Amino acid sequence: MFSELVTGNERPALRFGSTALTYGELAGVAGGVAAQVIGRKRVAVWATPTPETVVAALGALVAGVPVIPINPKVGTRELEHILSDSSPDLLLGGPDVGVPRLSVDLGAAVALPDIPVGDEDPAFVVYTSGTTGPPKGVVLPRRAVVSNLDALAVAWEWTAADVLVHALPLFHVHGLIVGVVGPLRRGGSVRHLTRFSSADIAAEFASGATMMFGVPTMYHRLAADVEQDAELASAFGRARLLVSGSAALPASDHERIARATGQRIVERYGMSETLMNCSVRASGERRPGAVGPPVDGVSVRIVDEQGDPVGAGEVGEIEVRGPNLFLEYLNRPDATAAAFRDGWFRTGDVATLDPDGYVRIVGRRATDLIKSGGYKIGAGEIENVLLEHPDVLEVAVTGEPDDDLGERIVAWVVAAPGARPAAEDLVDHVARLLTPHKRPRVVRFLDSLPRNEMGKVTKRALTA
Repeated sequence: MFSELVTGNERPALRFGSTALTYGELAGVAGGVAAQVIGRKRVAVWATPTPETVVAALGALVAGVPVIPINPKVGTRELEHILSDSSPDLLLGGPDVGVPRLSVDLGAAVALPDIPVGDEDPAFVVYTSGTTGPPKGVVLPRRAVVSNLDALAVAWEWTAADVLVHALPLFHVHGLIVGVVGPLRRGGSVRHLTRFSSADIAAEFASGATMMFGVPTMYHRLAADVEQDAELASAFGRARLLVSGSAALPASDHERIARATGQRIVERYGMSETLMNCSVRASGERRPGAVGPPVDGVSVRIVDEQGDPVGAGEVGEIEVRGPNLFLEYLNRPDATAAAFRDGWFRTGDVATLDPDGYVRIVGRRATDLIKSGGYKIGAGEIENVLLEHPDVLEVAVTGEPDDDLGERIVAWVVAAPGARPAAEDLVDHVARLLTPHKRPRVVRFLDSLPRNEMGKVTKRALTA
């Protein structure tokens, strides 16, 4: 998996602030961790945005030991659940939580061990966000990690010459697997900034960075920053690739960034159970609101409630099949079985398909597919239209029970600074640009939308 981790190689591998490691140094300290975890069943990693997290994860992986990344901001009840469910032998880094703890020493270099591993051996156990119950442990095999990172390299024309910069958390597949293991597998390098700042990212582009990974919240901030600062916009214009994921990027932010920088964002679609399913190609059309076709080796279909494929433009659930799929939900054979239909993984995400095969994500089946007046309506389409209104800063659309319609459409709106939009104006705006049955029946104004650490709006907090 890490053929580039060669002792003695002085090429830059990773950098966190003032701490940088070459490939040779990374191999040595990862070898030090590997020597201490060989033979363990599983290890947890306290996934702070530090080089110690990367070294801990790589050391365990080269030792053939599955890694359980833990959010350092996790609550006590959720932490208890994860530890009891996964039963790690060790915790690498972090506080005393009742599990034998091992500190990561960036000064202790040991030769990398030569441990035989199989394609189906578990590499990571990543816990879901737990929106429908206690978090489930997604067991990802090495086969999924390797095949998916190689497919992304093809889609993004990703090579050893690329320098990736990001500020994503390292307890999730986006930041840790794609954002750290990805560039290391290519033989390139990664620069992690701990926290997002448009100015800091721009400085990295000025000193050799070529790619950025981010989530829509980051790009929304970036859109405002580059509109106000021509020098900043010019710096982002030098990037080879700007990639957005983890949630849909509003079309309005696409266009704002494109106007200011000349850059069009590449969107992709993935999840913990599948890694990345779809992506716009580096050389393909970067179409706002679309996540492109499936990546190489992955099959995607959009089906109705009976599992039959729907036509272009029709809303349905995304199902996925390919080498990118997880093995199981740890200790949950019932949930694992329920997640598949005839060998296809049922994502729970709803989407439409463009005639040329580009996928457009509507949202989650549980929260973003609204059945109103006999119509199936995607919340994401309405959200994008509302974001085009000059008085709207942020918006989320949900459904709530209605005796007449089944569900009525509710828009939760954060007004732009200084604006006082009227609900009627927003309703008319949607009815004019879409069709009348897609207009919100209720508009509720908020000071802010609830979001998780990946920047996704937590709609269950709204509807609760």
